Amino acid sequence: MSAHKQVTKAAGIVGLSTVITRILGFIRDMVIASAFGAGMEADAYFVAFRIPSMLRRLVGEGALTVAFIPVFVEERQQSEERAWALSHTVMTLLVLFLTGLSILGVIFMPSIVQMLAPGFREIPEKFALTIYLTRITFPYILFISLAALAMGILNSLQHFLAPALAPIMLNLSLIASVFFVCPYLERPVVGLAIGVLLGGITQLLFQIPVLTKQGFRYRLSFDYHNPAVRKIGMLLLPAFFGLAVNQISVFVNTLLASYLPEGSVSYLYFADRVMEFPLGIFGIAIATAVLPTMSLQSAKGAYDELVDTLSFALRLVLFVTIPSAVGLIVLRVPIVTFLFERGKFTTADTQATAIALLYYTLGLSAIASVRIIVPVFYSLKDTLTPVKCAAASVGINILCSILLMKPLQHGGLALATTISAFFNLSLLIWLLRKRLGKMDWRHILIATGKVCVASAAMGLCCAPFAELATQRAWALGVAILVGIGVFAACAWLIKLQELRFLYDMLIKRHSSVTFQ
Repeated sequence: MSAHKQVTKAAGIVGLSTVITRILGFIRDMVIASAFGAGMEADAYFVAFRIPSMLRRLVGEGALTVAFIPVFVEERQQSEERAWALSHTVMTLLVLFLTGLSILGVIFMPSIVQMLAPGFREIPEKFALTIYLTRITFPYILFISLAALAMGILNSLQHFLAPALAPIMLNLSLIASVFFVCPYLERPVVGLAIGVLLGGITQLLFQIPVLTKQGFRYRLSFDYHNPAVRKIGMLLLPAFFGLAVNQISVFVNTLLASYLPEGSVSYLYFADRVMEFPLGIFGIAIATAVLPTMSLQSAKGAYDELVDTLSFALRLVLFVTIPSAVGLIVLRVPIVTFLFERGKFTTADTQATAIALLYYTLGLSAIASVRIIVPVFYSLKDTLTPVKCAAASVGINILCSILLMKPLQHGGLALATTISAFFNLSLLIWLLRKRLGKMDWRHILIATGKVCVASAAMGLCCAPFAELATQRAWALGVAILVGIGVFAACAWLIKLQELRFLYDMLIKRHSSVTFQ
């Protein structure tokens, strides 16, 4: 199977699985929005969930995954035994480290919440509730990071289905907690924190049978002298700091939003959740699929193939994220209305969330492209360059957030994220060109121009439905179907190769498509 087909097949599996998990995620958020609205309890819960979620991205599925996969693939090139021995040692060390981190986190939680959401101190009840909820959710980091390590092992073995479906367990746990736990507690929102913890445990348990079937038999191993473990450690530290500076943006947004009117944290959360739908289905799916392939190409020294895989992945991600962004912008109000406006979530909450969604969505393609380019550096075992780029983009984000939050309120924080994403993308492209030499940018730009034309036509056809779709759910469905149809027709007429490739791979199952 060629690299293009391998990446497309893997991305298709991850993307389809992500569709299921994201739909369940929206149902989860709809249930939470209806039960808790966008008030004090919702703000406290979202901050409480954000803290372990940030650490998960840093320690678990973030830095560890990008450091682990290239080394695991390299070890597996030598022998299966060496690869499994490495996984045993990494899992043992991870359990020890995260158990200690969880204990320290619970002890020092008041200081952590004070740093993340200082504005909450002005409302003692809100501050105390956030601390209590975060202490319950904090051990989530242990279980979700182990689940992320399992995902890294399975992805390295080109098995993508079980890891992609695992997040379903978190969504099911939270939905169940709203209906079967929250109503029976004196403080119902505590049930959500319990649901988060159970979600982390079940995501790990969900992958264990598949991991066992692939040959994994865990045993305690403290072989930290293993050269492969040291290699992961050398890659892990800069990857950790690279992701840490990215999380500083989330930290700053949460900190500044805590000083804005009540509900601002929730507006940003719900808007981000909507934007994460296409980002998760396409951007993250392709990035997840492409890292093992590029790691193998790098290990073999096949750098021409690596560049070709990168060009293909970028064109594919832009092909789907640009029209997604246009559709979200045009239909942002009816989409938020349909998803969240019920129960305690009011029309005013819808309008405020739609504003954040507008500014977030402007950067959708840039954020997705960064997710594709950064794994190239990781596959080359260069984790320092993304750190430098991320640090510079965080500086831009902080500056723009401070400048924009007063005139645009929470919308300014979302816009700052978009500006920093484009800055980060530009910097990464420039450095990658210096690293790998001539790239296929002309082909990428031509394809992007065609996608923009097709997306503009789609947006013009969807716009007349926007007002009616706010009042009628069926009109929103019609608008989405019309948009997809118009974009596909335009893409076919202007001969976008990405459409033909996807059609041949997913429908016709032919293997004759090539890229010139």
